[in-house]
Amino acid sequence: MRRNEVAVELPAHVDAGLVFIGTIATPWKSRTECPRQGSFDGPICQIEVSQPWAAALDGIEEFERIEVLYWLHESRRDLVRQSPGDDGMTRGTFAIRSPVRPNPIGTSIVTLVARQGSVLSVRGLDCLDGTPLLDLKPDRSLLKCVTQRRAGDFETE
Repeated sequence: MRRNEVAVELPAHVDAGLVFIGTIATPWKSRTECPRQGSFDGPICQIEVSQPWAAALDGIEEFERIEVLYWLHESRRDLVRQSPGDDGMTRGTFAIRSPVRPNPIGTSIVTLVARQGSVLSVRGLDCLDGTPLLDLKPDRSLLKCVTQRRAGDFETE
């Protein structure tokens, strides 16, 4: 732990169960090698979708970008306040994009390069080799434009 960081004891029970639907193959074996943010011109990585989930990929090629949700399996889960190394300030875990979270769910928007059966080749990931895959979704920014705020949107009577 860094100076000013605060950890809590994790609860003994689990409220939800998750199913890993595949594995992600990247060139990064440790957190020190892994980029802090994925890049659309980064290395090509593979998302390997397991059976019986491979059929859920049908139609994925229609999308240029995909949102990938994954389980940050090597992250701590007990810090509620963290001191990121870049500025020395201490912030609450929910105010930063650290992989250290109570439920270490990572998300990246990636560019789909190719699909070969149950394997997607993508660019833009920032996770370790062997990371468990949680879900894949078309990039929502491609589906619906966010409208500008209009007069009265946030007013109450």
